[in-house]
Amino acid sequence: MELAVFKHNGEDTGRKITLSDDIFAIEPNDHAIYLDVKQYLANQRQGTHKSKERNEIAGSTRKIKKQKGTGGARAGSIKSPLFRGGGRVFGPRPRDYSFKLNKKLKQLARFSALSYKAKDESVMVLENISFDAPKTKDYLALLNSLNLTGQKTLLVLPDYDKNVYLSSRNIPKTNVLAVSDINTYAVLNADKLVLCEGALDKLETLLSK
Repeated sequence: MELAVFKHNGEDTGRKITLSDDIFAIEPNDHAIYLDVKQYLANQRQGTHKSKERNEIAGSTRKIKKQKGTGGARAGSIKSPLFRGGGRVFGPRPRDYSFKLNKKLKQLARFSALSYKAKDESVMVLENISFDAPKTKDYLALLNSLNLTGQKTLLVLPDYDKNVYLSSRNIPKTNVLAVSDINTYAVLNADKLVLCEGALDKLETLLSK
């Protein structure tokens, strides 16, 4: 698959670049994508949720009324989950939500996501980009020149660039990642995948391991 390489001002450079069929033209595996996205989202969870159960509630443990003769249900402690201020039954406890996936399955998921983007013609190749200083208006100008304003975009850089990242951080629906940080969720969550020219070789090398 061949794609034109664009300049920062949106003009065509006249050069074309060939995407690897082994990465951008495979038969997508939906289940691999599901598992990889599930793992990514699970890994984002802090797992610090906690509620107090009846043994952790501060309060007296004395029997609050006699067992029989009141006409109501028996009650043993004010900390019972049935009462307001009592402990919670089977409440959440701190836990780790992360789980393991095999490297080959994660690789297949990334290949599948990239192949979906290529099939939908949602991949664009851009000349290498760098900013002298973090300026949001410079990144907005880039999006305007590429007709990507208002779309969810993922810009993939060869290496982490602090100025480019900071320039895009306050713009809604934009995401900037280095090749080493690319993941299935980020690719699928974007309407348009913008690959810097220098990132392609690194992407093929990284994903082919």
